[in-house]
Amino acid sequence: MTMINAEAAQRAAQRAARRRLTAEVLYDDAHLLVVNKPSGAILGEGSREYIGVLDLIDEAGAADVGGWLRAVWRIDPAASGLVVYARSREVYDELRRQGESGEAEVRYRALVSGFVAADREIDLALGFDKRSGRLRPSEQGGRPARTQVRVLERVAGNTWVECRPLTFHADQVRIHLAAIGHALTVDPRYGGGSRVMLSEYKANYKPSRRREERPLIERLTLHSDSVRLRHPASGQVLELQAPLPKDLRATLTQLRRLV
Repeated sequence: MTMINAEAAQRAAQRAARRRLTAEVLYDDAHLLVVNKPSGAILGEGSREYIGVLDLIDEAGAADVGGWLRAVWRIDPAASGLVVYARSREVYDELRRQGESGEAEVRYRALVSGFVAADREIDLALGFDKRSGRLRPSEQGGRPARTQVRVLERVAGNTWVECRPLTFHADQVRIHLAAIGHALTVDPRYGGGSRVMLSEYKANYKPSRRREERPLIERLTLHSDSVRLRHPASGQVLELQAPLPKDLRATLTQLRRLV
């Protein structure tokens, strides 16, 4: 394949992927933009390699994405759910302050491996590892990090939990869950699997002769579920929630049937 044909094929794949992904605007005004981000989209604008959630919004005409925009609390491209964008540096700084003081609450839903015994708070400092280029648990010299974990439901071989970070570091929820022995069910980077296959849980599973088994899910089993914050201009308390996407709903439904 020539370089020109390869680039054309890549652009075509990007267009097809965009048609499959949608981003829902949950709230929009002169100060804030809150979006339900699909898994597979990065937080900002896209490129040849990545689909940007702001591009999806712009293409749909769902909101004005011009000017200063920054995600207040970041989530991984492979995760789904609620993202809060500030439309000015002042708003960004205020919402970060609210998060650090506990005035703002951000909650995640996660499917994790194994049965979590009980609700708990994980208090485990994180330090930067130069060799891997990412944060990891650190007993000395790390930055304080705390995450509250609440058990919602136990399903076949896994637990559905709610996580509320009390500090905000990159990958904090993922690292903390892995540190207590319950990595995200799908999270190869931090010790989870690469996908969920029904055949791995169903004792009497019978494969189809006509088609190969498809994974129930093969992206991070993490969803940014909700946020509660005080509007930086009006002072009004906003509570917003991002509906659970189809792939996570379907995975939970299948695993529930096996309990």
